[in-house]
Amino acid sequence: MTLLILGLILFLGVHSLRIVAEPVRSSLVSRVGPWGFKGLYSLIALVGFVMIVMGYGQARMDPTWLYHPPGWLRHVNMLLMLLVFPALLAAYFPGRIQNMLKHPMLVAVKAWALAHLLINGTLAAVLLFGGFLVWAVVDRISVGRRSASSDTPQLPASPVNDIIVIVGGLGLYAAFAFWLHPILFGVPVV
Repeated sequence: MTLLILGLILFLGVHSLRIVAEPVRSSLVSRVGPWGFKGLYSLIALVGFVMIVMGYGQARMDPTWLYHPPGWLRHVNMLLMLLVFPALLAAYFPGRIQNMLKHPMLVAVKAWALAHLLINGTLAAVLLFGGFLVWAVVDRISVGRRSASSDTPQLPASPVNDIIVIVGGLGLYAAFAFWLHPILFGVPVV
């Protein structure tokens, strides 16, 4: 469990720099340059991510149950997950869907985390998915008080992007539900 917690601290911590320490972030960018900062940021996030994966895998071997969700919540999970992949794609394909969601990446993270909290009642799952849910909510609240970032490359806005978001998102959903989730996480979805 320690590895999972440390991984969450590293991963969510580095992703929280703009939330809690924008001056520190700006100072680092000016000291090491934008590419140096992105490299350091990516390295810390990658180490945190690997620790999360390893820690969660270890915790699944000897779970501590906090609650046992009823079986019907799997259907709610599947419904919430329908939103995740299109929202994720909408973050990079500007169009009406991106405008409607405002911050589609955060919408995707919140829906993913909530969906998984509904069907996973172990302490490790609550730490993992609850941590991401709290982070996404706090990040969404903080977005309004910070300057807009223009460092994310995007395509030009287009109605075609909305079609890509919907079709591609539903395709990714099906790929994860029927194929990738069991391969990557060892948990069959359907």
